[in-house]
Amino acid sequence: MAGVFKRMGSILQAKTNKVLDKAEDPRETLDLSYEKQLDQLTKVRKSVADVATARKRIELQAAELQKQADKLQGQAKAALEQNNEDLAREALTRRAALGEQLADLKTQHDQIAEKEQKLIETSQTLQTQVEEFRTRKETIKASYTAAEAQTKISEAVSGISDSMSDAGQAMLRAQDKVAQMEARAGAMDDLLSSGALTDLSRPVDDIQAQLDKVAQTSTVDSELAALKAQVATPPEIASGSEESAQ
Repeated sequence: MAGVFKRMGSILQAKTNKVLDKAEDPRETLDLSYEKQLDQLTKVRKSVADVATARKRIELQAAELQKQADKLQGQAKAALEQNNEDLAREALTRRAALGEQLADLKTQHDQIAEKEQKLIETSQTLQTQVEEFRTRKETIKASYTAAEAQTKISEAVSGISDSMSDAGQAMLRAQDKVAQMEARAGAMDDLLSSGALTDLSRPVDDIQAQLDKVAQTSTVDSELAALKAQVATPPEIASGSEESAQ
Protein backbone atom coordinates (compact mmCIF):
# COMPACT_ATOMS: atom_id res chain seq x y z
CA MET A 1 0.00 0.00 0.00
CA ALA A 2 2.85 2.35 0.86
CA GLY A 3 4.42 1.58 -2.51
CA VAL A 4 1.23 2.60 -4.30
CA PHE A 5 1.11 5.94 -2.48
CA LYS A 6 4.80 6.48 -3.18
CA ARG A 7 4.26 5.78 -6.87
CA MET A 8 1.25 8.12 -6.97
CA GLY A 9 3.31 10.81 -5.27
CA SER A 10 6.08 10.41 -7.84
CA ILE A 11 3.59 10.68 -10.70
CA LEU A 12 2.02 13.81 -9.21
CA GLN A 13 5.46 15.32 -8.64
CA ALA A 14 6.46 14.59 -12.23
CA LYS A 15 3.28 16.15 -13.60
CA THR A 16 3.74 19.18 -11.33
CA ASN A 17 7.31 19.63 -12.51
CA LYS A 18 6.17 19.35 -16.12
CA VAL A 19 3.55 22.06 -15.61
CA LEU A 20 6.07 24.28 -13.83
CA ASP A 21 8.66 23.77 -16.58
CA LYS A 22 6.10 24.75 -19.17
CA ALA A 23 5.05 27.85 -17.26
CA GLU A 24 8.58 28.89 -16.30
CA ASP A 25 10.29 31.60 -18.30
CA PRO A 26 14.09 31.02 -18.14
CA ARG A 27 14.71 34.73 -18.59
CA GLU A 28 12.77 35.56 -15.45
CA THR A 29 14.55 32.78 -13.55
CA LEU A 30 17.96 34.11 -14.63
CA ASP A 31 17.03 37.65 -13.62
CA LEU A 32 15.85 36.39 -10.23
CA SER A 33 19.11 34.48 -9.69
CA TYR A 34 21.08 37.59 -10.63
CA GLU A 35 19.12 39.68 -8.14
CA LYS A 36 19.83 37.12 -5.40
CA GLN A 37 23.54 37.21 -6.19
CA LEU A 38 23.49 41.01 -6.01
CA ASP A 39 21.83 40.75 -2.60
CA GLN A 40 24.55 38.38 -1.39
CA LEU A 41 27.24 40.66 -2.78
CA THR A 42 25.64 43.62 -1.01
CA LYS A 43 25.67 41.70 2.29
CA VAL A 44 29.36 40.83 1.87
CA ARG A 45 30.20 44.46 1.13
CA LYS A 46 28.27 45.53 4.22
CA SER A 47 30.27 43.02 6.27
CA VAL A 48 33.48 44.48 4.86
CA ALA A 49 32.31 47.94 5.83
CA ASP A 50 31.39 46.78 9.35
CA VAL A 51 34.79 45.13 9.86
CA ALA A 52 36.57 48.18 8.48
CA THR A 53 34.60 50.34 10.92
CA ALA A 54 35.61 48.10 13.83
CA ARG A 55 39.26 48.26 12.71
CA LYS A 56 39.09 52.01 12.49
CA ARG A 57 37.56 52.23 15.96
CA ILE A 58 40.42 50.17 17.41
CA GLU A 59 42.93 52.37 15.64
CA LEU A 60 41.35 55.51 17.13
CA GLN A 61 41.27 53.90 20.57
CA ALA A 62 44.91 52.86 20.26
CA ALA A 63 45.88 56.35 19.18
CA GLU A 64 44.15 57.78 22.22
CA LEU A 65 45.90 55.32 24.55
CA GLN A 66 49.22 56.07 22.90
CA LYS A 67 48.57 59.75 23.46
CA GLN A 68 47.90 59.07 27.16
CA ALA A 69 51.01 56.89 27.40
CA ASP A 70 53.15 59.62 25.90
CA LYS A 71 51.65 62.09 28.37
CA LEU A 72 52.46 59.80 31.33
CA GLN A 73 55.99 59.42 30.00
CA GLY A 74 56.34 63.19 30.05
CA GLN A 75 54.83 63.42 33.53
CA ALA A 76 57.27 60.79 34.87
CA LYS A 77 60.19 62.77 33.46
CA ALA A 78 58.84 66.01 34.98
CA ALA A 79 58.46 64.29 38.40
CA LEU A 80 62.07 63.11 38.34
CA GLU A 81 63.16 66.61 37.50
CA GLN A 82 61.38 67.67 40.70
CA ASN A 83 63.08 64.85 42.62
CA ASN A 84 59.66 63.19 43.13
CA GLU A 85 60.52 59.58 42.39
CA ASP A 86 57.32 58.15 43.79
CA LEU A 87 55.23 60.30 41.44
CA ALA A 88 57.44 59.34 38.56
CA ARG A 89 57.02 55.65 39.45
CA GLU A 90 53.21 56.05 39.54
CA ALA A 91 53.23 57.68 36.11
CA LEU A 92 55.40 54.93 34.66
CA THR A 93 53.17 52.27 36.28
CA ARG A 94 50.11 53.72 34.60
CA ARG A 95 52.03 53.98 31.34
CA ALA A 96 52.89 50.28 31.60
CA ALA A 97 49.20 49.43 32.05
CA LEU A 98 48.38 51.44 28.97
CA GLY A 99 51.10 49.55 27.13
CA GLU A 100 49.37 46.25 27.91
CA GLN A 101 46.08 47.66 26.61
CA LEU A 102 47.87 48.86 23.47
CA ALA A 103 49.29 45.38 22.96
CA ASP A 104 45.83 43.85 23.27
CA LEU A 105 44.42 46.43 20.86
CA LYS A 106 47.20 45.66 18.39
CA THR A 107 46.35 41.95 18.55
CA GLN A 108 42.66 42.70 17.97
CA HIS A 109 43.58 45.11 15.20
CA ASP A 110 45.68 42.52 13.42
CA GLN A 111 42.92 39.90 13.67
CA ILE A 112 40.26 42.29 12.40
CA ALA A 113 42.53 43.52 9.62
CA GLU A 114 43.07 39.91 8.52
CA LYS A 115 39.31 39.24 8.50
CA GLU A 116 38.79 42.46 6.60
CA GLN A 117 41.31 41.43 3.96
CA LYS A 118 39.63 38.03 3.53
CA LEU A 119 36.23 39.66 3.20
CA ILE A 120 37.62 42.09 0.62
CA GLU A 121 39.02 39.17 -1.39
CA THR A 122 35.70 37.35 -1.08
CA SER A 123 33.84 40.47 -2.20
CA GLN A 124 36.14 40.88 -5.20
CA THR A 125 35.71 37.21 -6.15
CA LEU A 126 31.93 37.47 -5.85
CA GLN A 127 31.99 40.70 -7.84
CA THR A 128 33.82 38.93 -10.68
CA GLN A 129 31.45 35.95 -10.55
CA VAL A 130 28.38 38.18 -10.54
CA GLU A 131 29.66 40.15 -13.52
CA GLU A 132 30.42 36.91 -15.40
CA PHE A 133 26.96 35.59 -14.54
CA ARG A 134 25.35 38.80 -15.74
CA THR A 135 27.17 38.52 -19.09
CA ARG A 136 26.19 34.87 -19.49
CA LYS A 137 22.65 35.66 -18.37
CA GLU A 138 22.19 38.30 -21.03
CA THR A 139 23.68 36.00 -23.67
CA ILE A 140 21.36 33.14 -22.69
CA LYS A 141 18.37 35.48 -22.59
CA ALA A 142 19.18 36.74 -26.08
CA SER A 143 19.57 33.17 -27.37
CA TYR A 144 16.29 32.15 -25.74
CA THR A 145 14.49 35.16 -27.22
CA ALA A 146 15.86 34.32 -30.66
CA ALA A 147 14.86 30.66 -30.30
CA GLU A 148 11.40 31.70 -29.11
CA ALA A 149 10.99 33.98 -32.11
CA GLN A 150 12.16 31.22 -34.45
CA THR A 151 9.66 28.83 -32.88
CA LYS A 152 6.84 31.32 -33.36
CA ILE A 153 7.89 31.82 -36.99
CA SER A 154 7.96 28.06 -37.56
CA GLU A 155 4.52 27.71 -35.99
CA ALA A 156 3.22 30.55 -38.15
CA VAL A 157 4.70 28.96 -41.28
CA SER A 158 3.15 25.65 -40.31
CA GLY A 159 -0.21 27.37 -39.80
CA ILE A 160 0.08 29.07 -43.19
CA SER A 161 0.90 25.72 -44.79
CA ASP A 162 -2.17 24.15 -43.23
CA SER A 163 -4.27 27.12 -44.37
CA MET A 164 -2.87 26.84 -47.89
CA SER A 165 -3.70 23.14 -47.91
CA ASP A 166 -7.27 23.86 -46.78
CA ALA A 167 -7.52 26.67 -49.33
CA GLY A 168 -6.27 24.34 -52.08
CA GLN A 169 -8.90 21.76 -51.21
CA ALA A 170 -11.59 24.45 -51.13
CA MET A 171 -10.41 25.67 -54.55
CA LEU A 172 -10.65 22.16 -55.98
CA ARG A 173 -14.17 21.81 -54.60
CA ALA A 174 -15.11 25.17 -56.12
CA GLN A 175 -13.66 24.15 -59.48
CA ASP A 176 -15.68 20.91 -59.37
CA LYS A 177 -18.86 22.85 -58.62
CA VAL A 178 -18.13 25.28 -61.48
CA ALA A 179 -17.60 22.35 -63.85
CA GLN A 180 -20.87 20.74 -62.71
CA MET A 181 -22.78 24.00 -63.15
CA GLU A 182 -21.28 24.57 -66.60
CA ALA A 183 -22.19 21.00 -67.61
CA ARG A 184 -25.74 21.48 -66.32
CA ALA A 185 -26.08 24.77 -68.15
CA GLY A 186 -24.85 23.12 -71.38
CA ALA A 187 -27.34 20.29 -70.96
CA MET A 188 -30.16 22.77 -70.44
CA ASP A 189 -29.15 24.61 -73.62
CA ASP A 190 -29.21 21.33 -75.55
CA LEU A 191 -32.67 20.48 -74.20
CA LEU A 192 -33.99 23.92 -75.10
CA SER A 193 -32.52 23.66 -78.58
CA SER A 194 -34.10 20.27 -79.13
CA GLY A 195 -37.46 21.51 -77.93
CA ALA A 196 -37.60 19.06 -75.10
CA LEU A 197 -37.92 22.03 -72.76
CA THR A 198 -39.67 25.31 -73.18
CA ASP A 199 -37.50 28.38 -73.02
CA LEU A 200 -39.42 30.57 -70.62
CA SER A 201 -37.32 33.53 -71.67
CA ARG A 202 -39.08 33.36 -75.09
CA PRO A 203 -42.68 32.29 -74.33
CA VAL A 204 -45.03 31.11 -77.13
CA ASP A 205 -48.80 31.17 -76.70
CA ASP A 206 -50.81 27.99 -77.23
CA ILE A 207 -52.61 29.26 -80.38
CA GLN A 208 -49.36 29.96 -82.16
CA ALA A 209 -48.12 26.58 -81.08
CA GLN A 210 -51.17 24.86 -82.67
CA LEU A 211 -50.78 26.89 -85.88
CA ASP A 212 -47.11 25.90 -86.10
CA LYS A 213 -48.08 22.29 -85.52
CA VAL A 214 -50.76 22.36 -88.27
CA ALA A 215 -48.32 23.97 -90.73
CA GLN A 216 -45.72 21.35 -89.95
CA THR A 217 -48.34 18.57 -90.37
CA SER A 218 -49.52 19.98 -93.77
CA THR A 219 -45.96 20.07 -95.05
CA VAL A 220 -45.40 16.50 -93.97
CA ASP A 221 -48.72 15.41 -95.61
CA SER A 222 -47.82 17.10 -98.94
CA GLU A 223 -44.41 15.42 -99.04
CA LEU A 224 -46.05 12.09 -98.19
CA ALA A 225 -48.65 12.44 -101.00
CA ALA A 226 -45.91 13.24 -103.52
CA LEU A 227 -43.96 10.16 -102.53
CA LYS A 228 -47.11 8.02 -102.81
CA ALA A 229 -47.79 9.32 -106.32
CA GLN A 230 -44.28 8.47 -107.43
CA VAL A 231 -44.51 5.01 -106.00
CA ALA A 232 -48.01 4.31 -107.51
CA THR A 233 -47.14 5.37 -111.16
CA PRO A 234 -45.30 2.57 -113.15
CA PRO A 235 -42.08 3.61 -114.92
CA GLU A 236 -43.40 2.75 -118.45
CA ILE A 237 -46.44 4.93 -118.06
CA ALA A 238 -44.32 7.62 -116.82
CA SER A 239 -42.02 7.28 -119.95
CA GLY A 240 -44.97 7.15 -122.48
CA SER A 241 -46.44 10.17 -120.94
CA GLU A 242 -43.16 11.91 -121.39
CA GLU A 243 -42.97 10.84 -125.21
CA SER A 244 -46.55 11.97 -125.90
CA ALA A 245 -45.77 15.15 -124.35
CA GLN A 246 -42.84 15.52 -126.76
